[in-house]
Amino acid sequence: LPNLLFYGPPGTGKTSTILAAARELYGPELFRQRVLELNASDERGIQVIREKVKAFAQLTASGSRSDGKICPPFKIVILDEADSMTSAAQAALRRTMEKESKTTRFCLICNYISRIIEPLTSRCSKFRFKPLSDKIQQQRLLDVSEKEHVKISSEAVSYLVKVSEGDLRKAITFLQSATRLTGGKEITEKIVTEIAGVIPKETIDELLSVCRSGSFEKLEMLAQNLINEGYAVAQLVNQLHDTVVESEDYSDKQKSVIAEKLAEVDKCLADGADEFLQLVSLCALVMQQLTQND
Repeated sequence: LPNLLFYGPPGTGKTSTILAAARELYGPELFRQRVLELNASDERGIQVIREKVKAFAQLTASGSRSDGKICPPFKIVILDEADSMTSAAQAALRRTMEKESKTTRFCLICNYISRIIEPLTSRCSKFRFKPLSDKIQQQRLLDVSEKEHVKISSEAVSYLVKVSEGDLRKAITFLQSATRLTGGKEITEKIVTEIAGVIPKETIDELLSVCRSGSFEKLEMLAQNLINEGYAVAQLVNQLHDTVVESEDYSDKQKSVIAEKLAEVDKCLADGADEFLQLVSLCALVMQQLTQND
């Protein structure tokens, strides 16, 4: 087993994979002694890497499995969310990784491989976990629903998969929330929409038709309503982007101007700007684009 580096978006099974592999290798009783798992929530500064990880790595791995299966002569250190470690702490790992390679294997897990320093990535076998395919997610959600006796319509399952964007953990959390909300009744697409905080398609269509009408008063009222309803503008930006890009009703020039504005609004929201002002600003530009040709 080489040193491993798992990277990819959240909820795609990176941590589960290495834990399953470790259990397979060591069996339940040796698992505790042989595996050191450090998460982002644990202390992982340079001091811990120097002391805790090094001390664990220097122990020799002895002992055999009680069920008679062959047990590998090394231990595993799992560093979850390794991209949130400081580069100094990552640098402290370099030497330990090489020196203790006889007795210890490292598995780094992260969302963004670009945040792991080059010397570490070159010492590992890299595995990219891509967002899960719709089919796999659907299958898994149906399995969970069956085992937990949850009634869910097939449209709702497809919609769950769509809103979770390849993140199975998110999909299962939504399913769990929906079950609590319905109290045993069938889960429908409408309930999933409510839970996921997704803005209904009708609302997006209404927004665009108000923009087409060219009336700023109507627009301001609608924007205020959206905020009062509690919809997140960042979510609206995402959905509006998909709607505009996939639509046949706009020219390429209109699409590019709107997309650029969407990016700008997204950046402002991330920096903590006022949602209402950003929403009005965005809609005003969409309105200008849609009405200037007429």
